[in-house]
Amino acid sequence: MSMFDDIPVDVGIIYEGERIRGREMQVELGGPREEFKFELVQTMDLDEIEDGKVEIIGPDLSELPEGKNTPFGMIIYVAGEEIEKDLEGVIERQVHEYANFIEGFMHLNQRYDVQMRLSKKSYKKGFNSFKFFGEVLMRLYKSEMSFVEKIQITFITDPAKVEEWYGKAIEIYEARDAKARGMSDDDVEVFYGCSLCQSFAPTHLCVITPQRYANCGAISWFDGKATAKVDPKGPVFEILKGEKLDDLTGEYEGVNQIIREKSLGEIERVQLYTAFGYPHTSCGCFEGCAFFIPEMDGYGVVHRNFKGETVNGLSFVTISDLTAGGRQVDGFHGLSIEYMRSPRFMQADGGWDRVVWMPVDIKERIRNYLPPEIVDKIATEEDVSDLDGLKAYLQEHDHPIVSRWTAAPKEEPGEITLPTLELPASAIPIQGIPAGMGFRIILKNVKIRAEKMIIKADKR
Repeated sequence: MSMFDDIPVDVGIIYEGERIRGREMQVELGGPREEFKFELVQTMDLDEIEDGKVEIIGPDLSELPEGKNTPFGMIIYVAGEEIEKDLEGVIERQVHEYANFIEGFMHLNQRYDVQMRLSKKSYKKGFNSFKFFGEVLMRLYKSEMSFVEKIQITFITDPAKVEEWYGKAIEIYEARDAKARGMSDDDVEVFYGCSLCQSFAPTHLCVITPQRYANCGAISWFDGKATAKVDPKGPVFEILKGEKLDDLTGEYEGVNQIIREKSLGEIERVQLYTAFGYPHTSCGCFEGCAFFIPEMDGYGVVHRNFKGETVNGLSFVTISDLTAGGRQVDGFHGLSIEYMRSPRFMQADGGWDRVVWMPVDIKERIRNYLPPEIVDKIATEEDVSDLDGLKAYLQEHDHPIVSRWTAAPKEEPGEITLPTLELPASAIPIQGIPAGMGFRIILKNVKIRAEKMIIKADKR
């Protein structure tokens, strides 16, 4: 007999990674179109919790309009003799896994970026109340995390209450994040790994250090330490960092060994503080992403809640698609907001001296952690709207990146010019071109897709 026989839909690991498209959804909770959304775990004393209670403030699932999104908040209260305050972030992050066990339910992201969708199919099967959602979460927490002795959950869809609690949640997240600041990666011998998102990105593993938060922004080094202690067989575990191979890029032998094991050999090396070479992989739940802008020889940084186009015309969704899925893609670096506050932030690439653009709200949020001399030299969407404007802004404000530029002839837009090649007649499938003739190829208004291009010198 299953522990979920009274739940209208199936619950199991086989549904983890299921995607609910817009046309398939009954309702979206939070998401990018809602400013106020959050999920929060709070530890309490045992006598402060009514075990098993589910409270709903605002409309229930059955009362929300079909196909629409709504402000959403969820507060999970937990208690137990072994529960420490440092466990809140990890217990919170576990919602991602447990919610995705529900047939026809999709959970993405974390904290104040949370996005959940319920499918029409599961709704029609009877999953039409937050009480079912709460029951699934409470049973999974108690069965998977033995240190959770009591649990109570509050769901909020009333817009005013969501906004009220959103402000409180932001303060709580900030207090957690501040705890690890001041520690150095050199101060510890153990890092932590998190494999929670491998159902979405099988080759991805977050490496969590004192100076590099998990990409999702929800798990600090202290969170990892507390979790590995109470749940040693869980998704968060110790990584003996081993020999330091490169201090600038942040490469460690112990980290590489674990990465190779957990990715089944797909990823062989990871360098923690760079977006080139062997950058840290990303799943899809990262808070933000650094992206290389070749025209500026610098980086832009964009976060998940940025709704417009970045300075090079790409949206966050497009940029995230380029780096998600556990891949190592040169020039793209999934990251957390807290990592932007770290002295190790992109240090192998030049740190903040290499960042040329970012949304104004993130800039203001981390302003106190930026080098004072660079703050006003980084452009935002309020300053520029395209690359030409960005270049002028950087020159006008004497951004350090300008010193990296070298004069180059301006090419006609839309043209790709290849260098002159000397090719034998046998290698040219075009009649009428004599052997050994030097020529220039100019391609206009074309799209080229090739798996491989090989150019060999003729040594005859």
